[in-house]
Amino acid sequence: MALPAIARYPLPTPEELPENRVAWTVDPARAVVLVHDLQEHFLGAYPAGEQPLTGMLDNTARLLTAFRERGVPVVYSAQRGGQTPEERGLQLDFWGPGVADDPAKLAVPDQVAPEADDTVLTKWKYSAFVRTDLERRMREAGRDQLVIVGVYAHIGVLMTACDAWMRDIRAFVVADAVADFSRADHDLALKWAAGRCAVVTCTDAVLEEI
Repeated sequence: MALPAIARYPLPTPEELPENRVAWTVDPARAVVLVHDLQEHFLGAYPAGEQPLTGMLDNTARLLTAFRERGVPVVYSAQRGGQTPEERGLQLDFWGPGVADDPAKLAVPDQVAPEADDTVLTKWKYSAFVRTDLERRMREAGRDQLVIVGVYAHIGVLMTACDAWMRDIRAFVVADAVADFSRADHDLALKWAAGRCAVVTCTDAVLEEI
């Protein structure tokens, strides 16, 4: 039930992205950035100093700088350490007890860490919308686009994108600013998202759009 050890794999290039079913573009006046689960507990499964971890973090940092400069809200999802069995629910059966109550495991790398004006939400389930006020925050801010970066692509990233679609929020999955258990899982998530609930894009394309 522990997280798997993840082997090195290359991030997808723009030429390798699946065809999108829709042609949405990112609008800084409508967008919120979601930094999904970038805690050391999850990132520790990757080989340090190797792809996909290095590229994902570098691209996430580039996006955060650009969005913050444009006044786009940045929201982090982060699991709480030391969850009780009741709080874990069925995640306990699939993934065990979760994040230890250890500051080193709960931390977000400095390169992509929250800043003073950012929001950090406690994450409970695969989707960042479940048992949080993410949707309310977006509605109150008049924003209906969610740009998603982080881990893991075929689990929480994909489920959050699908949940956004069900709430009429346009999701954008940044293919080279997310990472997964394997390149196969990564590609599966991108293909499903592009065909069912989101726009799959890349860091350079988003920076150009905004």
